[in-house]
Amino acid sequence: MTPDEVQHFVHVTSKCDFDIDISYNRYIVDAKSFLGVYGLDFHKPLKVSYDGYNAELEELLQKMAVAC
Repeated sequence: MTPDEVQHFVHVTSKCDFDIDISYNRYIVDAKSFLGVYGLDFHKPLKVSYDGYNAELEELLQKMAVAC
């Protein structure tokens, strides 16, 4: 992801009133943290975990999903 794409992702996740985590292996990052998200290796499979609903987040994740 480019810095602009990361910024947009963090902007969308920051509007959610529930926690959102991105993980791979044992590494977990707060999806509302620009530096945390930007530091991820996007060539590896990442898992987004959350317990809530936001239409804009769902749409963004659908666009980014490789497999659900």
